[in-house]
Amino acid sequence: MAETIARLWGMLAHGQGTLLNQARLASSLGVSAPAVARYVDLLTDLLLVRRLRPWSGNLGKRLVRAPKVYVRDTGVLHALLELETLHDVLGHPVAGPSWEGFVIENLIAAAGDGMVPLFLRTEKGAEIDLIFERGGRVELAIEIKRTTAPTVSKGFRIGCADLKPREAWVAHGGTERWPMGDGVTAISLTALMRRMRGQRA
Repeated sequence: MAETIARLWGMLAHGQGTLLNQARLASSLGVSAPAVARYVDLLTDLLLVRRLRPWSGNLGKRLVRAPKVYVRDTGVLHALLELETLHDVLGHPVAGPSWEGFVIENLIAAAGDGMVPLFLRTEKGAEIDLIFERGGRVELAIEIKRTTAPTVSKGFRIGCADLKPREAWVAHGGTERWPMGDGVTAISLTALMRRMRGQRA
């Protein structure tokens, strides 16, 4: 069992931020899908893995139902992938998903217990990296970009038009803040964290 979990751990690292496909993982590991589910449950309970649930309201559109999976600690993620330096990370395909997971963990911590973190993806192309819902209402919609000069994806704009969040943000790797049209604002991770902490105070 320990060896199987170690192999699963590595697979989850390589699939950082992707949809959980228990059948595919089970086939690769040579175990049953229920066994994979138990192992992922264990890693989640140990606070090593985050299963980000999909938004499941009624849009009249087909929604992705599988959760996205993240190794919660980016240092552990990089160690699992044998990435020892910043140069190693930036040259690896995991650089973007690693940043996404880092942003998600920090924003969830800043949001506090009253907000429910989710994501949105529909078969028609709407996609929002991180949603915060409270009392059944979508409060925040957040697109995550590692670049310091982000653009807004079409999928994010479609998702915001569908869900009508109270606020819409693009959290990026820079320090500046500026409007991006249609109620969307670019903001740094630290500034968005401060804003979210202030709102819950």
